[in-house]
Amino acid sequence: MKHTLLAAALISAFTLVHAAGFQLSSPDIKAGGTIDKKFEFNSFGCAGENKSPALKWSGAPAGTKAFAVTVYDPDAPTGSGWWHWSVINLPADVTELKPDAGAVGGANLPKGASHVRIDYGVAGWGGTCPPQGDKPHRYIFTVHALKTDKLEIPADATAALAGYMINANALGKASFTANYGRPKAK
Repeated sequence: MKHTLLAAALISAFTLVHAAGFQLSSPDIKAGGTIDKKFEFNSFGCAGENKSPALKWSGAPAGTKAFAVTVYDPDAPTGSGWWHWSVINLPADVTELKPDAGAVGGANLPKGASHVRIDYGVAGWGGTCPPQGDKPHRYIFTVHALKTDKLEIPADATAALAGYMINANALGKASFTANYGRPKAK
């Protein structure tokens, strides 16, 4: 029993160390930087291009069978934050999303992947759009390494349900945060 517990602890420690090498970046958005206006939503008083940024990742944990990508604003004045993007069932050999992979309809996603309905009510990228005059909001970009090759969720699932299934099947994740604010109206 003692050896089994020690072996399990060593395996967990190795997995955590390996997962520590898991990294996410974007050629379009600098971690800790300010998000460009072109990634802003194009409605609700916002006038950006509503195109998703390119993302790249490396160093996924051993045993990764698929990936999911999420973008979340914890500062949205909703009481529960705001989901801006949720992509599931990215094959394990995919290590990037091209610019505008978030186009509604999924035509720019890698084969097999799909969008989940986000808080704007669409299945696709929903750009930044914090209230005017709010302090800049934080946008957390995350890639999740999954232990299953496919998440089985309903086509009309919410981002919260997808998040539950992503976290229940996660081997590791890599994130970066960037900021975006809109000046107070004159």
